[in-house]
Amino acid sequence: MLYWLLYQKLFPYFRVLRIFRYVTFRCVFASLTALLIGLLIGPFVIQRLHEFQIGQYIREEGPQSHQKKGGTPTMGGVLICISILVPTLLWSDLSNPFVWLVMFSTLAFGAIGFADDYIKVLHKRNLGLTSMQKLMAQFVASGAVAVALVVLEWEKAYSTRLVVPFFKNMRPNLTIDSLLHTHFWPLAFVPFVVFVMIVITGSSNAVNLTDGLDGLAIGCTIIAAGALTVLTYVSGHAVFSDYLELQRMPMVSELTIFCGAMVGAAIGFLWYNAHPAEIFMGDVGSLALGGAIATVAVVVKQELLLPFIGGVFVLELLSVVLQVGSYKLRHGKRIFKMAPLHHHFELVGWSESKVITRFWIMALVFALFALTTLKLR
Repeated sequence: MLYWLLYQKLFPYFRVLRIFRYVTFRCVFASLTALLIGLLIGPFVIQRLHEFQIGQYIREEGPQSHQKKGGTPTMGGVLICISILVPTLLWSDLSNPFVWLVMFSTLAFGAIGFADDYIKVLHKRNLGLTSMQKLMAQFVASGAVAVALVVLEWEKAYSTRLVVPFFKNMRPNLTIDSLLHTHFWPLAFVPFVVFVMIVITGSSNAVNLTDGLDGLAIGCTIIAAGALTVLTYVSGHAVFSDYLELQRMPMVSELTIFCGAMVGAAIGFLWYNAHPAEIFMGDVGSLALGGAIATVAVVVKQELLLPFIGGVFVLELLSVVLQVGSYKLRHGKRIFKMAPLHHHFELVGWSESKVITRFWIMALVFALFALTTLKLR
């Protein structure tokens, strides 16, 4: 909105407003706007959640040290979503379809998390949506994103080809070319749609599983969103994309504003979510952030780099999969003392602050490695 007003409408009369044409400038403003929104309305949100008695229920099977966190306001992800979406609306070019796509993904997955959190709060000890209900809703939301990308591919604004790290000439296509010019052409995009659904749903659940310690998930989100900010910028920049031999996508540069807003919103939320947390993000925050991160990665053709961008999220997800698989296949035997992985280290004897800090360090190492792969081709 401000981009439209200040640059597209007022720029012809006030030449100094040319600065608003630059993505980097608007990215900084979006990040600062998101940070200020989070810091300023955070106390109001915490107070209202207290008044409505929207507190976190701590499951008895979790670490005993977490029982004292019971009653801490949850559903703070609403604050995160507002802090991301408002700056994006203010500072990005709203004629860009990719901007609307990532905002839709954030809202859709946030709505799923909101429903899950609301049921938990409403029924106190209820576990919220069932696993099947949550997965089906996530597949519908991610499927809608995939279909939108297929439409954009049809209009030559997107490509269903994968970019493989380390192999600059390897660009496998996720469509069945032999079906494209037949009556069954919609089936040609089924592999791509399924792939996108798995990537986005998996990322959303991975962030959700990581959200178990004060500041852990949001701190890792800051790092992942920072890496995506770099990737979106270089993917849309003519000089950098050519130098790094990336597939240039001019339209995705606007997602730099969205990623910058995500960084600012996450920092603002961390102010109140740092140990000891005054507020939890809940599923409304973790599912929305996971969906947003994965959608941006898919749009900028870095789906295969996503496991490194969000390395800690992947480790947390894998720890749960391995734990459940081991328990079922090995007749009750476990690999970890408790899953997700951060609980295992708590039970080993690490303090909560130490687990959080060390996982942040791991997240930073993963993200830096992901960025170095851009030149290792």
